[in-house]
Amino acid sequence: MSESQISLLEADIAARRARLADTLGELAYRSQPKVIVDRKVQKTKRSLVNRTEQTKAQFLGMTQNEDGSIRLEVVGALSVVAVALIAWGLRRHRR
Repeated sequence: MSESQISLLEADIAARRARLADTLGELAYRSQPKVIVDRKVQKTKRSLVNRTEQTKAQFLGMTQNEDGSIRLEVVGALSVVAVALIAWGLRRHRR
């Protein structure tokens, strides 16, 4: 084996060692409990934001027409239900 081939092999080994060290460092960082918890918290926050946006879009879709005007038949029914629940709660509370 020539000197240049040996130098190439040594350089290749050094590069692989550096990549392996980087990989092991990243794995050690990712496996820390605090990092795992932070990752789960961020995932949960994103999920809640997505669900909130979806719920908001569904509510607007149910209570508004395509032109943005309010659907009185739906909003009126919701208002009647809300008033009935409040009255029921107040009556129950007074007993």
